[in-house]
Amino acid sequence: MAVRGTSARALVSVAVAALGALAPVTRPAWAGPPALLQCQGTETTTYQPGVVFRPRNIEITTSGRFASCVGGAGAVTSGSYGERFTILVGCDDLLDGFHRSRTFRWNTGDTSVIDGTGSSTAAAGQVITTITGPITTGRFRGRKAIEVITLPQPSALRCLTTGLTNATGVTTLTIA
Repeated sequence: MAVRGTSARALVSVAVAALGALAPVTRPAWAGPPALLQCQGTETTTYQPGVVFRPRNIEITTSGRFASCVGGAGAVTSGSYGERFTILVGCDDLLDGFHRSRTFRWNTGDTSVIDGTGSSTAAAGQVITTITGPITTGRFRGRKAIEVITLPQPSALRCLTTGLTNATGVTTLTIA
C-alpha cells in the first residue's frame, strides 16, 4: 500500500509540475519593462571661469539631449538631462573620478535617477567619461545604467590662455 501511495503522489507531483511549465509566467506591473533601452545624443558642457592649467573652482554646466532612444517597451523615444555643480579642476586633472546623481527626463514626462560613479580617460584627442550605476528612482528603477560621453580634449594652448570654456560631443546611454 505504501508503494501505491508514494507512486500516486509522485504521479500527481509530475502532473502539477508539467501543468506549471505550461502556465504563462506573469511579471508584476512594478517590475518594469523587460527591454533594453539604448539612447544616442549630444552633450554640451560649459566651464565658468575657463579651465586653465592651475586648478581652481570651476562651475560646470552640462546639458544633454538624447534625440534617439530605442527599446524600453517603445514608450521612451527621447530624453534630456542637465546639471550644474562646482569642482576644483585644472587642465592637468580633468580625468579625476567622481560620484553623483544624474536625472534623465523622458519624453513620456517621467524621470530616471542614476546613482552614478564616473571616471574619464584621454584617448585620440578626446576625453571619454563613463558613468555607471543603478537607476534608484523613477522609470527603469532597479536597472543598471551606463552612459559614455566623448568630448574633445582641450588643447594646451587654450589651457595657457583664455582656458577651456566649453565642449560639445556625443553621448550614449544604455539601461539594461
